[in-house]
Amino acid sequence: MRRSKAKRQQVVAGQRILNYHNLSKEQVQLTLDQVSELAVKALSASNTSLLNAESVARSIVAAEADEIHSHGLMRLATYCEHALCGKVDGQAIPRVEKFSSSAISVDAACGFAHPAIDEGFKELVPAAKRSGIAALAVRNSYNCGVLGYHVENLACQGSIGLAFVNAPAAIAPWGGSTPLFGTNPVALASPRKNGAPLVIDQSSSVVARGEIMLKAQQGQPIPDTWGLDKQGKPATDPNAVLKGGSMAPAGGYKGVNLALMVEILAAALTGANFSFAASSLADNEGGPPRIGQLFIAIDPGVFSALAFLDRMEALCAAILSQEGTRLPGERRNASRARTASEGIQIGRKLFNDLASRVSDLSFHK
Repeated sequence: MRRSKAKRQQVVAGQRILNYHNLSKEQVQLTLDQVSELAVKALSASNTSLLNAESVARSIVAAEADEIHSHGLMRLATYCEHALCGKVDGQAIPRVEKFSSSAISVDAACGFAHPAIDEGFKELVPAAKRSGIAALAVRNSYNCGVLGYHVENLACQGSIGLAFVNAPAAIAPWGGSTPLFGTNPVALASPRKNGAPLVIDQSSSVVARGEIMLKAQQGQPIPDTWGLDKQGKPATDPNAVLKGGSMAPAGGYKGVNLALMVEILAAALTGANFSFAASSLADNEGGPPRIGQLFIAIDPGVFSALAFLDRMEALCAAILSQEGTRLPGERRNASRARTASEGIQIGRKLFNDLASRVSDLSFHK
């Protein structure tokens, strides 16, 4: 079957960038600006509005900059496919509702989480400054990418940011064998007097599901502590976990309890689907997942004024005073500094897939 002219142009465009950069057989080098352009244009070509595409792209760039590849360009093809098949509405316009001076809700309208969170933050941050603390509930939402990215945005605006997100079922209740809760991450970011915000971001599972997806794509095994197969036995094959298995909870029953707490806050409270009712984020089956996110912003100045920032520095200094310790996010910050000048690398197969969706990348020339 002959390819259409548009399809041939897309493939040739992808070949041009490979030749232009004199790349190795397996890897493609991209600047962060090129990551942004690739993400925006791939989403825009997949029935997504420019405003929504730019919002999602900023998160993808941030993930790649921090070398959190499991939530960067690796996810972009799935985002595009879901926008094309209707699992996420790329044209959705989030609807903001205010219940009180410090309680805000956003209906993501089955669209991408990122623009819904962006719109909610426009109300959340001022509300926290007025009241000292405010909450934002997001429902009918989708994968929000790296959760730490969002709370860091709050910290950069002077607030302590706290977040809870539910996801499609991946963790079984303690004593059970059928996944019921998502990997349900929690995150906190705090502003600092000296340096970038302190960011803590972790899932209720031993690792994020995206890490296992990345290993599956790379054809690599996983540690037997990361997940279980259908029979509830430790698995080293990532596909055994992803296809019918379950994620291992962090800290045994304590991880399950953490997932339950998140389920209450991110789903029961927000009005979003529970994890067990949400469609998978990994395939095109089912309708929109309609999951939820809850953000809490705290203005430290209301509670302790400038003393908070000084106390944060004292706490960080106490941690670092012990040999061999480091603060959460130090590796991420180091990666961010390096990739700003050196760019990032992705696999050629992934790049070819993404480039084939776009016909007008400026850096093809």
